[in-house]
Amino acid sequence: MKKHIVLVGGSGVVGSILTEAWQVVYRITVIDLVKPNHAVPYIQGDAANYDEIRRKLPEDTDVIINLLKVNSSSSMKHLDKMIDVYFKATCNILYAAAERNIPKVIFASSNHVTDAYEKGGKSKLGRPINVHDYPYSMGMYGILKLASENVGYMISREKGLSVINIRIGSVPENETQALKENERIHHTLLTRVDTAALFQAAMEADVKYGTYYGVSDNPGKPWDTTNAQDELGFVSVQNSSDLVNSQVHRDDDK
Repeated sequence: MKKHIVLVGGSGVVGSILTEAWQVVYRITVIDLVKPNHAVPYIQGDAANYDEIRRKLPEDTDVIINLLKVNSSSSMKHLDKMIDVYFKATCNILYAAAERNIPKVIFASSNHVTDAYEKGGKSKLGRPINVHDYPYSMGMYGILKLASENVGYMISREKGLSVINIRIGSVPENETQALKENERIHHTLLTRVDTAALFQAAMEADVKYGTYYGVSDNPGKPWDTTNAQDELGFVSVQNSSDLVNSQVHRDDDK
């Protein structure tokens, strides 16, 4: 029987990537406030409401992937909304998973957890940033993502839940356009192919708790992915240079 994967907040870019890559291999359900554009079973639900998310999680859920995102800036005037989405909802998902005996939660964290160490897609440490570097953040977004990682650690220890945090790099809707417009993304890109592969590796890995950077093997990438390779078995198969070279060849063929 196919695993049943629930994408909470799955109507966005990453949710679309995972649905497209996995819909033949896994059963996918999206729980979100807005209906996804892709054809997939959908449940309207607000993860910031504990009773609602606990009730609406399907009975046969095998893995929850938390992809929640809010379309607002990280300024203080949006702090209440950010707390609801990036912290309160994460707590609700973790506790609901434990109560409903769902064995694994994968949390889409962010590279901004340690963005004090990075500028323009380059590490300021003289070496790649790794998960053992103390997580200094430059904004409330990164701080709230870190707090959610720590709640996952607590729940994993207390309840036996498998929790995996993926500190995602850059996953633009249009990779080609983003690479033309933003130099940083040449270093920080997590390609669509690698996004699906990394989350699948996290889903299938026998890891009780872990934190990993999600970035393709780009030239000069700022984050260390060694533990993702060693513990999850993730291998990047497409990077920013591959995409740039592929576009050059297409342009030459015109």
